Amino acid sequence: MLPTSTTTPPTPKPPSPCFPNSTTASPKSPKPPYLSAIDRKPSSSSLQFQPYFFLPNHVRLWLLLFIISLQIIILFMARTLHLSHRRSHFPSHPHHHLLQNPPNISSTSPSSSFSPPHNCSFRRIFVYNLPAVFNQELLDNCVELDPWHSRCRALSNDGFGSKATGLSGVIPEDLVPAWYWTDQFAMEIIYHNRILNYKCRTMEPDSATAFYIPFYAGLAVGKYLWFKYRWKDRDRYCEMILKWLQEQPHWNSSGGWDHFITMGRITWDFRRTKDEDWGSKCIYLPGMRNITRLLIERNPWDYFDVAVPYPTGFHPRSDSDVLEWQDFVRNRNRKTLFCFAGAPRDTIKNDFRSLLLRQCMNVSGLCRAVDCAGTRCSNGTSLVLEAFLDSEFCLQPRGDSFTRRSIFDCMVAGSIPVFFWHRTAYLQYQWFLPSDPKSYSVFIHRNEVKNGTSIKSVLESYSKEEVKKIREKVIEYIPKLVYSKPKEGLESIKDAFDVAIEGALKRIKEQKQFGHKWK
Repeated sequence: MLPTSTTTPPTPKPPSPCFPNSTTASPKSPKPPYLSAIDRKPSSSSLQFQPYFFLPNHVRLWLLLFIISLQIIILFMARTLHLSHRRSHFPSHPHHHLLQNPPNISSTSPSSSFSPPHNCSFRRIFVYNLPAVFNQELLDNCVELDPWHSRCRALSNDGFGSKATGLSGVIPEDLVPAWYWTDQFAMEIIYHNRILNYKCRTMEPDSATAFYIPFYAGLAVGKYLWFKYRWKDRDRYCEMILKWLQEQPHWNSSGGWDHFITMGRITWDFRRTKDEDWGSKCIYLPGMRNITRLLIERNPWDYFDVAVPYPTGFHPRSDSDVLEWQDFVRNRNRKTLFCFAGAPRDTIKNDFRSLLLRQCMNVSGLCRAVDCAGTRCSNGTSLVLEAFLDSEFCLQPRGDSFTRRSIFDCMVAGSIPVFFWHRTAYLQYQWFLPSDPKSYSVFIHRNEVKNGTSIKSVLESYSKEEVKKIREKVIEYIPKLVYSKPKEGLESIKDAFDVAIEGALKRIKEQKQFGHKWK
């Protein structure tokens, strides 16, 4: 049974059953027509045509074969005419008047003669050419996306941001060009550029098995989350894109179940239940119900939400970059037992982050603390990377929501994450992390820490052999946590984009095979 979106607020208590709000009965596959026209027994009325039965056997046989052949020819001709009619009447763009400035996201996007390879039979993706207002114009007006400062540098270089500086001597020199100061909310741009060059992209929508909607939902809502803006402002873009989609023939033929979208913020930014609350109500709008949504944090009780890794600063240029980096973090001399990078929440009573910082500072020499108050840990500093590279473990409490980008910065650096909430990772990134949480992480319940449990004592209880084994699992999964630099992807290693797209295509294929009908 596939649950629908719930009205779970940003910090809900998990419902007892896994899918409490599902009211849809398990869809049944239609029964196959086991009996063809040839196999069906004739009805009693057919026996009244007596002259037929007085013909010789061989004449009757030839007559029967002639009738069957004629039916097959008629059916074939009708199907051919139908397909030809559909293709010849598919509009090149139903909103041509809105496309005065079509998206110019990638200079290497395939031409109209592009043809995917033969092994793409069940994973051909058609990318909608949306009106520029839904993506390119947001980038063109990047200075307006944030009320405090321009986002233009952060969103440059196909979403990777500016080249990393200050890493000389921290990481191998030949890997410095593979590092950028990437913004945590740039995921939509990264996916769009990659999918335009995806090997199984098709330019013919009739041959597609999935449809990608390159709408920058996170950028569109981000500029309206603060100050004077009203709920109507925060909902406007999503209402516009759904209206546009509902005029597309392939959307209407499936109700959106074979469509997917990237939304570069956490799911709670799109789940407003009251007009005066935070965020937009995009996910709760009727047209969004059946779309597979790739986000950096999901609602664990919504089937159509899929959590994908936050973008980190490492964007390998080749397989060799990945292998060299894995070898580097594997052999790194780690000077401290654990570290914590984060800003305390002084306005929150009994703030858990403050508690972690105190424990870290009280074990001098065994823990490295990076106080991220202000902008000290924002994109453009090596402080956090150095802390993770030098520590065996890294503490990962929840962020402003249950997840945080620091999880991936930590693991890419080969440090072992220590979690205090199950929803920080275990109920989020199932496609990208090992199924056994103990194989790559440590879990200490937050209440134990609040009641006086020493984090230092828990981590010291792991032997060197155990730490080495867990770290090796972390290092093994690094490729699935990063987004590579080439627009075509790496040579043979699958990165986070590859895992996400293959997962979405597999899900859509399974839904089609099982005959799901969504309302």
